[in-house]
Amino acid sequence: RRSDLSTFPELFETNSLSLCLPFPSASVRFDGGYFLVGIEGVSQDDTVPMNLLRVCLAQINPTVGALHANAERIAEIAHVAVRKRADLIVFPEMALSGYPPEDLVLRPHFLADVERFLSDLERRLPTGPVVLVGAPRHAPDGARFNSAFAFAGGRRIGVYDKMLLPNYGVFDEVRLFRPGERPGRIRMGPWRIGIHICEDSWHPEKPPCVSLRGAVDFVVNLSSSPYFYRKIRLRERVLRAAARAVGAPLLYCNLVGGQDELVFDGGSIAIDESRVWARAGVFEEDLLIVDMGPATKVVEEGSEGAGARLDIVGPPPRAGYLRRPSTARIEPLPSPEAEVYAALQLGLRDYVRKNGFHGVVVGLSGGIDSALTATIAVDALGPNCVHGISMPSRYTSPGTRTDARRVAESLGISFIEQPIERLYTAFLEELTPHWRGRAPDVTEENLQARIRGVILMAFSNKFGWLAVTTGNKSEVATGYCTLYGDMAGGFAVLKDVPKTLVYRLARWRNRQGPRPVIPPSTIRRAPTAELRENQKDQDTLPPYPVLDGILERYVERDEGVEQIVAVGYDAATVRRVARMVDRNEYKRRQAAPGVKITPKAFGRDRRIPITNAYDHEASD
Repeated sequence: RRSDLSTFPELFETNSLSLCLPFPSASVRFDGGYFLVGIEGVSQDDTVPMNLLRVCLAQINPTVGALHANAERIAEIAHVAVRKRADLIVFPEMALSGYPPEDLVLRPHFLADVERFLSDLERRLPTGPVVLVGAPRHAPDGARFNSAFAFAGGRRIGVYDKMLLPNYGVFDEVRLFRPGERPGRIRMGPWRIGIHICEDSWHPEKPPCVSLRGAVDFVVNLSSSPYFYRKIRLRERVLRAAARAVGAPLLYCNLVGGQDELVFDGGSIAIDESRVWARAGVFEEDLLIVDMGPATKVVEEGSEGAGARLDIVGPPPRAGYLRRPSTARIEPLPSPEAEVYAALQLGLRDYVRKNGFHGVVVGLSGGIDSALTATIAVDALGPNCVHGISMPSRYTSPGTRTDARRVAESLGISFIEQPIERLYTAFLEELTPHWRGRAPDVTEENLQARIRGVILMAFSNKFGWLAVTTGNKSEVATGYCTLYGDMAGGFAVLKDVPKTLVYRLARWRNRQGPRPVIPPSTIRRAPTAELRENQKDQDTLPPYPVLDGILERYVERDEGVEQIVAVGYDAATVRRVARMVDRNEYKRRQAAPGVKITPKAFGRDRRIPITNAYDHEASD
């Protein structure tokens, strides 16, 4: 278009107005104010206007600390994006270091290695587009920042430092980083593009959003936003509010993958204040291509919202591309059960693979928790990597013993039945003389669980399998579990999954195939630990629907006993549950890490003192 000549003068010969295109068979003619470019074999329907900006949101799964592997992946994906004709390539927050790097950033040698790989990326990244990469930054004065580095033309052309540092829940960035002081923009030809890093978009009333209002055509956000149940929908509401505050669309690139107890769901999106334009897949790596433009305005310095800012000047979009307009790809959101199940799968898969385990071993009791755990493990790792061990005792019923074998057969995993009766008898014979005259109690029950833990850990040591525990959040919350027994293991898949949700997930998974993988009898059976005759969970615990309702309010919402009773729960039951939760903090501190899927999980989310004499009932 004639008006574009002044914007991209280097693309045209001064007098002849001929296009410099990388196509030997290109023909150009002027018609209706536009230069029409023809290439042999390419129809006019395959082209888009040359002043579109193609943005690639590179939703990748890095490993914390794996600087070489992460840099290799960033470079590889950037070159893939170039083949898709990207002008601007955006990687997630801390893509080079992995997120969260935690106290690694307190180590000077780690930050020096980060700098070395950033320099290496200058050489490795494609030179044409602008590439944004998240990484920690060590400033000359010793300060550390959570930053976005901009690359183009074989060099770093600028850096933006995250302004809002989260310091709640699983985050403690205030302890690690200094906040940035100035908003940032990229200038690419007529486009003015704002830069946010994760939390910057979560507070529309604060400077990262307010200072960009009226000053940008759109905002890109480099994010590592961890998952919890229904977080995907919450995040989209937050980003719509940010787009409204800025007055421009927001292109959000989120991390994906499992890191210790956290899972990052991806779901990168292009969104404005009213709708989602495009959405990547969730719980998987993906490249989301979004064509932006033509630019709605050219923002002049000094215009509304410009203020004091850090400008990163990049090359203009490369004219001359002949490319098909991208159809906005909007991947559907999964159902609530599918969403949680995918998070559990990804969390387990990445924990196993990133930590170098050869497979997992699961104790199969014939109950619903172990059946669901084994099923998730098979879906995550494949049947050859999952090994089931049944350890029946004198109290194990024929039904649970049969169901343990049925689960293994339906999943196609290896199965060992190792009865514990002789070991249990030997322990009783050795120990009973020391407590002669005392009636059997929880001691004898816990011995069985601990013998099983020893057996599982023996197989773990011998074969390099990760021992996966099977306890759920309802049990962990109330202490209905045995230290060094059923809590023994390296990873707890269901640690943050309430018992009622365990049943929902089991039923959902059974509907996903031609036949149920979890025996219906396992789902129907009243839950029991089978550590004594005729034992049922509800001998000790309230019914699970009641218990889980109380736990959600007491643990996740931090409501007090009076508040919970006020909504209709029995006062004595609420007090009993609260006491069980409070007195079992010492057990939870010794539990294996597990996948976070609720807004407040035990662990990084909830830091209650073990020695704690606070009595909420006695306080004024």
